[in-house]
Amino acid sequence: MKLVGVLTLAAAAFVVASPAAAQQDTTHGKMVSAVAKKGKKENLKAEAKISRDSAKTVALSRVAAGSKIKSTELEREKGTVVYSFDIKVPNQTGVEEVLVSAIDGSVVSQTHESPKEEKAEAKKEKQEKAKKKG
Repeated sequence: MKLVGVLTLAAAAFVVASPAAAQQDTTHGKMVSAVAKKGKKENLKAEAKISRDSAKTVALSRVAAGSKIKSTELEREKGTVVYSFDIKVPNQTGVEEVLVSAIDGSVVSQTHESPKEEKAEAKKEKQEKAKKKG
């Protein structure tokens, strides 16, 4: 009777560990359920160690006084989870894009985007969102 119970448990473990029930997380090399992979944004939020407000303070410290944040996004870029800020700087065309690590609050990168580059990036992001929906 004990052997039947052990075999039943082994079979149940095999089913749970099957590819239909789990996926390989290539980021961390471990198995996660398909349900856990459902919401990428939720996973990014779970990985973030600092708040959006803290990241905003860091980003604004890198640009001129009076600058305004146009948009903010939590995303994975340059191999880490970052808060991406597009900041309009007074008397300057385009925006400064400042990526702040959501893990430790360091500045991952800061680049200037001309109005043309900004428009191209917005178009690309719109296309990517449409692909995800369709």
